[in-house]
Amino acid sequence: MLGASRRSLCAGAAARRHAAARRHAAAFAVSGDAAAAAAASSSPSLSPSAPPRSVTNPDPGLSRLGGKRLLSVLAAPKLNGAESLSSLKLRESALVGRRYESSAAAVDSSDAPPAEKFEYQAEVNRLMDLIVHSLYSNKEVFLRELVSNASDALDKLRYLSVTDPDLLKDGPELDIRIQTDKDNGIITIIDSGIGMTRQELVDSLGTIASSGTAKFLKTLKESQEANVDSNLIGQFGVGFYSAFLVSDKVAVSTKSPKSEKQYVWEAEAESNSYTIREEKDPEKLIPRGTRLTLYLKRDDKGFAHPERIQKLLKNYSQFVSFPIYTWQEKGFTKEVEVDEDPAEVKTEGDGEPKKEVKKKTKTVVEKYWDWELTNETQPIWLRTPKEVSTEEYNEFYKKTFNEYLDPLASSHFTTEGEVEFRSILYVPATKKEDITDRKTKNIRLYVKRVFISDDFDGELFPRYLSFVKGVVDSNDLPLNVSREILQESRIVRIMRKRLVRKAFDMILGISCSENRDDYEAFWENYGKFLKLGCMEDKENHKRIAPLLRFFSSQSNEELISLDEYVESMKPEQKAIYYIAGDSLSSAKNAPFLEKLNEMGYEVLLLIDPMDEVSLTNLNSYKDKSFVDISKEDLDLGDKNEEREKEMKQEYSQTCDWIKKRLGERVARVDVSNRLSSSPCVLVAAKFGWSANMERLMRAQSIGDTSSLDFMRSRKVFEINPEHEIIKRLNAACRINPDDPEALKAIDILFETSMISSGFTPDNPTDLSGKIYDMMSTAMAGKWASQPQPAQPSQQPAAPSSSEPEPLEAEVVEPVEAGQQK
Repeated sequence: MLGASRRSLCAGAAARRHAAARRHAAAFAVSGDAAAAAAASSSPSLSPSAPPRSVTNPDPGLSRLGGKRLLSVLAAPKLNGAESLSSLKLRESALVGRRYESSAAAVDSSDAPPAEKFEYQAEVNRLMDLIVHSLYSNKEVFLRELVSNASDALDKLRYLSVTDPDLLKDGPELDIRIQTDKDNGIITIIDSGIGMTRQELVDSLGTIASSGTAKFLKTLKESQEANVDSNLIGQFGVGFYSAFLVSDKVAVSTKSPKSEKQYVWEAEAESNSYTIREEKDPEKLIPRGTRLTLYLKRDDKGFAHPERIQKLLKNYSQFVSFPIYTWQEKGFTKEVEVDEDPAEVKTEGDGEPKKEVKKKTKTVVEKYWDWELTNETQPIWLRTPKEVSTEEYNEFYKKTFNEYLDPLASSHFTTEGEVEFRSILYVPATKKEDITDRKTKNIRLYVKRVFISDDFDGELFPRYLSFVKGVVDSNDLPLNVSREILQESRIVRIMRKRLVRKAFDMILGISCSENRDDYEAFWENYGKFLKLGCMEDKENHKRIAPLLRFFSSQSNEELISLDEYVESMKPEQKAIYYIAGDSLSSAKNAPFLEKLNEMGYEVLLLIDPMDEVSLTNLNSYKDKSFVDISKEDLDLGDKNEEREKEMKQEYSQTCDWIKKRLGERVARVDVSNRLSSSPCVLVAAKFGWSANMERLMRAQSIGDTSSLDFMRSRKVFEINPEHEIIKRLNAACRINPDDPEALKAIDILFETSMISSGFTPDNPTDLSGKIYDMMSTAMAGKWASQPQPAQPSQQPAAPSSSEPEPLEAEVVEPVEAGQQK
């Protein structure tokens, strides 16, 4: 019948899940070998007058099923403030109740069967060394492994009970309970799962999956060399052996519903053998399950603190599908009477004072121990999106990632097919500063609702989406043997691709929102990340491009999308034009835009250092190529071949004359088709750096900048034949090409065009000197100083007399300004 039951299990469950369930169920159950007796001081139990009561089901009438004791009788009673604390007086031999008595000492009864000793098939010392120094980077994961195994044991029992209900006859409760003794460094992990028979103890805990250490190491090495999925969890019992990371001794007491006997397995970390004995002590018998007792190493006794255990459970096992209870110290307040000093009060009648004792009360806190539910049994991502409100999503986000602002957007989805997983992704409202930080703790990875890791280096999300936060839960991810490292595989690549696609859909939803401010806030925080994606992720260019935002020559200092640009293009416009600059003002007033503005063509203004690089990596958008208007061979689609031919013939001699004067500073001199009001402009070569890119690269270079010369383009000097200065130079070229003033004018034109085109002159001081000389020449003879008018002579004062002389009016003739009267 047992074989038929196993065959039925194999038919009903996936092979991998079945194998994991058998291995992990073998690692746990609820042990008859309890914690040490000294644990009584930190973990109180019931007095004989107060029988144990179930915390899960407080009704004593349900504590028995079919005349047999349930696992819930192991729980201490839950007391309220009104109950007397006398029932919590401890017996020194108890941990929680009579069933939690210590098994550290051997049973003294004379009829106790002797323990049978077994040798490990593999070298345990080598195995322990591998576990401690190679598999796990953090000791605290031992609790995650052991709780996961306990959950697997419960899951297997629940599955088998569907076809065999008698398996639950000893108690229907399926839970995990963890109790600690911090004084003696003991941790007890209890589950009411499937338990193990004697032979299963030998097969599961006595050997490493019927394999020696050498075979284990060989398998692990071959998996790494072949770069294949290293899905080794439980295959060698490594999850159980993580207990020896922190323990000197491990005891497993287990009772299977398939067996009438209970067995105790014990081993020490430094030993190469273990013992198995039958449990005969009636006080230590359990109905079903496994109890795992860890006797911690001296340096690791800090794990036995109840607060430490609770913290680890909330981090790693918060979403395990079975309830996890921890034994916690609690308290309640009550009022007690206190004595006051005698006070004199007047009595009625004679009015004589009489001494009385005035009673007062004060509030005190009474301590007691009880079970406390630690985990949430229903993670939010397992619910359907329709059942979850926006407030619940936001609350989960703030609690999980310690945020104080609501996210900008969230996406809850389930992926099925070749790879199945559930996920909730968020776009934070707070800005992520470091764009170069590849490692983040923004994605929390769960396997079967057990937390695995949040420390990734681009395995699940590329660097440019590292600002996205969320949880990912899958039942069959390819992890390495320690469950800590996500292996590179085809499954991981598929998962990464689907996560990235969902992240883009979420961001696109923000951009399509009626509230334009939402995406403006997103772009201000994470625009640089998307621009980085243009450089690093060619496969997703089509998803990134619609999300980009730029200023334009017609947007009135508002950011526009590429879709908006394409919609406003002229019918005859062939390309998407752009120009890069160091500021919005300099880019908008650059001479390169003169002809395009006249034609009504919109030009993107790239003022962020990453803008130009991102567009050059995109190459095109909706079959429209990106064209830099500051580079040579600009085609505006309005060519007049006859007119251009005439101009080139007329100014060919002048172009050669200017090229001879400028020498190697320019590649050539051409007649421009992009200018209307400026006399000249300096454009970059088609495949070289633009003026903006050259400025950025020069600023980033350290030390000798000569290494950048190979990318600096040879400039092309373009002249505007319609401008008056160029016409005069054309005449000078024909009349007197060696005129020093004409040659000086060419130098000044070239150097000023460098400034207006975004380049930096090689000798700014020489340029300013030439400009000052021209200004002096132009200003010569103007605003010359005029002779100052002479001051009128002072008349001698008349001799004083006793009587003043009468005044006579003087007639003044009008005179010209600057003339003497």
